[in-house]
Amino acid sequence: MEKLHANNELETKKLAAELAKWLEPGDLILLEGDLGAGKTTFTKGLATGLGIKRVVKSPTYTIIREYLDGRLPLYHMDVYRLEETGGTDLGLEEYFEGEGISIVEWAKFIPEDLPTEYLQVNLQPSGEDLMERDLMFNAVGQHYNELLNNFFKNQ
Repeated sequence: MEKLHANNELETKKLAAELAKWLEPGDLILLEGDLGAGKTTFTKGLATGLGIKRVVKSPTYTIIREYLDGRLPLYHMDVYRLEETGGTDLGLEEYFEGEGISIVEWAKFIPEDLPTEYLQVNLQPSGEDLMERDLMFNAVGQHYNELLNNFFKNQ
């Protein structure tokens, strides 16, 4: 597991934008952290890194938001509301196996629907003003290990 620190929202977005440079079609990022930890902020930075111009909003009530205007499509999912039901009937595998980048917030609620390999990013507020964040990166699978190695070599 690798760890980075961001002093504010702008640094969180910059780290995510840098990570976006290394992403490939079909990549899956699982974002974990409490409410307000910066998951959507991270996604906004990633979208910027992919060249997406649209405003990125939390998909809490829509479950999935699609952004198709960047270098790669971005599928932003918030599955918090699926805690009781799971995501079996949503066709998530079509996103995970597609040509875009899938970002899933609260993935712990759909473990049976997830591929076996992914990049997990855990965001934890730190510091007194709660704008600072620790970001822990955990690669599951060879592809994501290589992705993280490339990303951290260039930090």
